[in-house]
Amino acid sequence: MENKYNEAKKILEKYNQTHILSQYNKFNDEKKEDLLNQIVRIDFEQLNKLYEQTKKEIKLGTEKIEPISYIEKEKLSNEEKRKYFNLGASKLKEGKLAVVTMAGGQGTRLRT
Repeated sequence: MENKYNEAKKILEKYNQTHILSQYNKFNDEKKEDLLNQIVRIDFEQLNKLYEQTKKEIKLGTEKIEPISYIEKEKLSNEEKRKYFNLGASKLKEGKLAVVTMAGGQGTRLRT
């Protein structure tokens, strides 16, 4: 476990996160090992990239906002649900997104 501790400490030093080990000696062996395993599995480089992206200004284009047609999920077949799920997943992987504002439901909740 000493080798893993040294590996974890080296990683944390690189990213100025050694405070994560401040309570390490108070843990039992099982918790120590769990903590070290978590540290060595974390992709700190990716976390840094994501953090840096939060500092960038988002530039909005002049895309047109327009109403969309709708589909009632309950009326879709399993095949159609899978198709739309896969379509959404592929768009997210491409870095694309959409914003949809939904309204309704008050009548159902209020029984009107």
